[in-house]
Formats: sequence, C-alpha cells, structure tokens
Amino acid sequence: MNEINRSHPPIGHLTNAYSDRTFPPFSLSRLLKTVFSPVGGEKVCILIDLPQPALMKDFGFLSHPEFSIQRYAYEVFYEGLRKGVLEELGMHGAEMFAYELTGGSNLDLPDTCVSVTGETVSFRDVIYSQYNLVLCVSTYSATAPLTASAKEFGFRGATLHGLNEIILRTGLSVDYNEVSVLAERFRQGLTRADHVEIDFVAEGHSAMLRLELGRQEAQKSHGICPGTEPDVANLPAGEVYFVPVTAEGEFPMRYEDGTLGMMTVKAGRIVQSRLLRGSAAVVAAHNEKLEFDPVTGELGELGFGTQELPPSGRDIQDEKILGTLHVATGRSDHLGGTLTPDRFANRLNATHDDVLFSSTKTPEISVPEVRVYRDGEVHVVIENYLPSAYVRDLMAGR
Repeated sequence: MNEINRSHPPIGHLTNAYSDRTFPPFSLSRLLKTVFSPVGGEKVCILIDLPQPALMKDFGFLSHPEFSIQRYAYEVFYEGLRKGVLEELGMHGAEMFAYELTGGSNLDLPDTCVSVTGETVSFRDVIYSQYNLVLCVSTYSATAPLTASAKEFGFRGATLHGLNEIILRTGLSVDYNEVSVLAERFRQGLTRADHVEIDFVAEGHSAMLRLELGRQEAQKSHGICPGTEPDVANLPAGEVYFVPVTAEGEFPMRYEDGTLGMMTVKAGRIVQSRLLRGSAAVVAAHNEKLEFDPVTGELGELGFGTQELPPSGRDIQDEKILGTLHVATGRSDHLGGTLTPDRFANRLNATHDDVLFSSTKTPEISVPEVRVYRDGEVHVVIENYLPSAYVRDLMAGR
C-alpha cells in the first residue's frame, strides 16, 4: 500500500480549530484508487519543475536540498509507484520529467521538458499524447495549463504544487469519497446564489466586497476524476467556488512582504490599491501593473474551503479549510471563466493568483461575516473564520 507513517514534530504555531484531528497514514495506492478509479492499463508519468531542467538527468536535483517539493515527487510518487503501486493498480510507466520553472501561478508551461536520461522532449508529443495520467508535483500551480491540455489531448491528472510533510500526512491522507460528499453538501447550500457580500476590517478600516454570481451553478473541487473523461484534480481538494459575473467594493490584501493594501474594485476588477501598512513601493508597483495590464486585476474566482484540516503554511491546502475563503485575480478559463492568457498585455502576467483569507494566513485582516443571498433569503456562511450554524447544518446533512 506504500503507507507512510513517519514520526513528525507538532505543527507548532500553525494551528486552527482542526489541528488536533487525526489522520490515517498516507497511502499512495489509496489516493490514486480514490481519485482516478484506474481500471488497469493506464500509463502514468510524474512532472516536476526546476530552475534548470537539466538537473533532471540521473536525478541530479536530489543532491540539492532546496528542492524539497521535487524530492517528495521522487520519494513518494516515483519510488512509490515503482515499489508495488504500479503492479497493484495494473498501471505502467512512472517515468519522471522536469520542466523549467514558470515563475508564476498557472502560467502556461514551456514546450519541452527533460527526461531522466537528459533528453529534451516535447510536451505535446511525449507527455500529453502518450500518458493517460499526469501527476504534477511542482513549485507553482500548473492546474490551468494542464486542464487546457487535458481537454485537448484527453488525459487525466492531478496537480500537487507546494507539497510538504503536513499536506502529505493530512490533506492527502483523507478519504476523497468523503471529501466529495461534504463538498457537494456545501455546494447545494450555495448554488444559484444571486450575490455574496464579504465584510472586512484591517488596520482600523472597514470594507465590503459584493460579488455578483448571476444565479450560476456553484462548482466544486472534490478530488475525484473517475472514468475516462479528461480532467485535472487540484490536490488537496475540498472547496466550492464560483466565477463572479462582476464585483464592486473594497477588500484588503496582504502582499508577500507583509504590506497591506486596500483594493478598490469596480466592474469586476481591482482598479487601484491604497497603502494601509508597509511598503509604498510595493503598492505603487501593483498600481503600475494594473494600469499597464488591467485584466490582471479581474476577479476570476470566489472560493470557500470545505475540509476540516490543519493549516500547512501552503495556500494549496489552507484555502481548503472550512471557514476560509479566497478570491482570485487573473486567468479563469480553467474554472469556466472567459479570461484566457491571450488577453493579457504580457504573457508573464497571465497568472491565476488566489488571495486567501484565513486565521493563520491573514490574522491582521478580520472577516466578521460572509453573507450569501439566494432565493430571497440571506445565509451567513462564515463568521470570523469559523463556519456558521447554517454551514454546520449543511455539512451534517441537515
């Protein structure tokens, strides 16, 4: 079963209401069985990203301790598949390839990658055309480009960017059949909403963002890609999301260096950032980018976490935690939106960037209340980063 049950230090300062939950040991075969329901005969490969793809030759990257994510790809997925899981699931392949770091979330992948022998090969001719399952363990998310390629070439896959030990022993150790059931209950409670209002408080400033949803069907990321239909799961999964029709208002955002800015949103896009705390240069650079490439400010997603998980320090898991929410700017075609990479003034700006609000990621930003308006009723869904009674009833099947 390729189970991993190591001795681990406590999560430490990364704590929330679900940090004490216990999880079964990670099992690669269980994960692949649940996510893909393989019937046998599928050919699988593993992708990683490296600043120098030539380091893929003879697994040269393993001698560089800074590539911890890529090491997980090798130790957990490559070795795990080859030490019994391939045979158990009736699969074959398990070759590993590296492509050059894209430098941003969901930017298009390069045309080529490098094999273990050091050969440079074509994504289209060697990866997309020859493999049924593609597992991408990377630094930056590749969900958007791989989803587009899956639809074109017919493969299935999973993206697992930012993988670390906490994610491995919690978010990837859950039963994704249960995750799917809970996500669907949450989805049913939000689907076909008219709009959502989010209250924020940061640095003494109150703000409210209103996102129009146009009574669209809510979508879910639940980690299940059975059958043969082309699809790419983003793991860990567990969220319900919308592609907003438009949006108005304000919301605070924490930049990578800790600077806080207040975003002004008009007609569905961030049009200006105003400094609340930190570096004026960071805010000025953002405003220059918005002026040069306005679609970078487009709000392309509103998402809610549906899992009871401990925080991992990585957005890929932490945005799936029940009680968190995120909005995203930029590319939205992989979610059913209309913003594609060709509409950006610079291809390096064609990212999909999640802005996560949670008690551990943004403790300096309060979210007193999130309200969903649907069928003439108002439902509070989040209160101070905790699920409301309405959501608790939904998740309990009441």
